[in-house]
Amino acid sequence: MPNSWKLTAFADKSAVENALLAHEDACDWDHDMVLSGCEIDAQMPNDWKLEAWLPRRPRQADKTAIRRLFAVNPPELQTEELEDQDWLTLSQHGVEPINAGRFYVHTPEYPASTEPGFTSLTIPASQAFGTGQHETTAGCLAMLTLMKRTGVTARNIADIGTGTGLLAFAALDLWPSALATASDIDPVCTQVVENNAAANIFTMGHRAGELTMVVADGMNDPLLQARGPYDLLIANILAGPLVELAPDFAVSVPPSGHVLLAGLLTEQEPSVRRAYRKAGFRLAKRLVNGDWSILWLRKR
Repeated sequence: MPNSWKLTAFADKSAVENALLAHEDACDWDHDMVLSGCEIDAQMPNDWKLEAWLPRRPRQADKTAIRRLFAVNPPELQTEELEDQDWLTLSQHGVEPINAGRFYVHTPEYPASTEPGFTSLTIPASQAFGTGQHETTAGCLAMLTLMKRTGVTARNIADIGTGTGLLAFAALDLWPSALATASDIDPVCTQVVENNAAANIFTMGHRAGELTMVVADGMNDPLLQARGPYDLLIANILAGPLVELAPDFAVSVPPSGHVLLAGLLTEQEPSVRRAYRKAGFRLAKRLVNGDWSILWLRKR
């Protein structure tokens, strides 16, 4: 059995969680390298580590890709060779299946859920979210489920910064007759979303019940603008872009329409809510998952 390798970076909790969020947006990530993040010691909850697992010796490009996930002060990386260990087992470190709302999200190596009432969605391990993303994504899945349960009707949906397409798939599962548009700034995401759609039996296309994928910076795309307004707009990105996009989202969502925002730490929530209140939205429901806020807002 060939040896596996691990790269480890040590940083504070917020830096590691934000690095994992940045990884979510990196659609051109080398699929051989799987990330996870966790605290080092329960007695020191702010001291975390980011680990990258590889089935081969790390290259300089791998180390550079990891350092770029850190916005400031990229940490040094420790390299460790792991002898006679199963790469498949290591690749699942930190990417175990999650239950959120009515969804069960798992990698292809895990079986689908057999529990009644759950929809299983499969995302490859190299695209699966680390600890920080689990909290934001799980929060979005739980909030989408709540929105459906409380009577929200979504006929036209947009998922901005879709990454793997996961939240767009969940929305289409909840509202299967809706028009659905997913977008991301990285063109590599198009193939990622198409592959994941096929794996999860969703159809790519432009009709109701199908998913249209566009490459766009925020709402800056003719097709994305033409397909609006959206009565449900989802954006699981970062606090800064969410604030910047508030005016554009306000134009793209009609009165009584819904916005689901995530990717913001609880300490960043006031600035995000202030921007959206100014843009004409009011808070419908707030969910906190770990250090992360998930906001359901409604247009006045």
